[in-house]
Amino acid sequence: AARSVSHPIVCGHGEDARERPADRPTDRSSVRTRPSAPRTVLLPSLPPTCSEMDTAASTQTVESVKGRGEEGVEGENKEKNAAVRRSGKDSGGIPKSRARKRKARPLAQPLKGSGSYAEMLSEYKNKGHCGAKEIFESTEAVEQKVKMLAKYIRDSKHVVVYTGAGISTAAGIPDFRGPKGIWTCEKKGVAPPVGAAWDETKPTFTHFAINLLYKKKYVHALISQNVDGLHLRSGFPRDRLSELHGNMFMEKCERCQYEYLRSNPINSVGLKLTGSRCTQTRTATGRPVGCRGRLRDTTLDWEDVLPEPDFSRANEHSQKATLAITLGTSLQINPAGLMPLESLKNPDGKLVIVNLQTTPHDKKATLVIHTYVDRVMKGLLKELGLSTKEATEER
Repeated sequence: AARSVSHPIVCGHGEDARERPADRPTDRSSVRTRPSAPRTVLLPSLPPTCSEMDTAASTQTVESVKGRGEEGVEGENKEKNAAVRRSGKDSGGIPKSRARKRKARPLAQPLKGSGSYAEMLSEYKNKGHCGAKEIFESTEAVEQKVKMLAKYIRDSKHVVVYTGAGISTAAGIPDFRGPKGIWTCEKKGVAPPVGAAWDETKPTFTHFAINLLYKKKYVHALISQNVDGLHLRSGFPRDRLSELHGNMFMEKCERCQYEYLRSNPINSVGLKLTGSRCTQTRTATGRPVGCRGRLRDTTLDWEDVLPEPDFSRANEHSQKATLAITLGTSLQINPAGLMPLESLKNPDGKLVIVNLQTTPHDKKATLVIHTYVDRVMKGLLKELGLSTKEATEER
């Protein structure tokens, strides 16, 4: 029988946790189809299927969500969504009464630097442990551990990769809890890093390497906390990717759940209305009818529930994993930080952590590597007999 995850569902950006009320019903009864004449611009590097999900997923019911600062919300959920976000030692999440008083900070100007994303999030004090010392292992130690990782991958039946902000720093996007991370600077009272412009960022070597490992059937699923959209832009298939905290470049129809991937970032977070309408068509009474559903941004704020079907897909693959590999995440956010531990419940299950800083789960891990993720991925491709040139040919 399938094993259910006992830990609470949490969500967030980077690693904190906030409770999220759920009270906006959505209609997913329509099956999504390809647009005949879309009004939006899709990123040219993406495969045609990255903006649509399978039919089975499109017929599922998404838990209701409440947006803030928008038009009134229709109806109210009878059941409280179990998805709450918490971090560090905060075991109870944010009380609902406090969460409702919390307001997202308005953004007066369009997004520029990728670091400005944090400015749109609601205020929240408990951001976990920030500014921990970075550890760099010797070249010999890293090479030996990469060989072990390659062996684990060859011997595993179901490999799941979990990614955090650390894999995107090479693209010019600041992390959150590193020595110069956004939350670290905030805690110190200094100006946070601006970061590269969102629309100028490109996938890193690690992004392309993960995609290549998937194509070669070494990796079976990818679960990410990142909202930068770089996994999709590297060519990773949407139906094998779970973006637990959303995507700064994506809008989603609240009626038919169709996803629109834009070439420019959406200027809001918290599942707010963007002012656009869905251009998809659906069949009603035997004839095609325009959906015209309202579009919302997909990037979560502290109080938002994790999206479907991404959460269910991540949960399913985590339970099946015989090898979990975490790259560039401090594992302080749940359930993203707890999902990799599911692999240890399976016979011969293993957990590998690659991060410059220590994590709460290092002692439980089968293998811990302290160095840059790009360095690990280059060595891993070599050990598996794959060309680094092949990984970056889509750059």
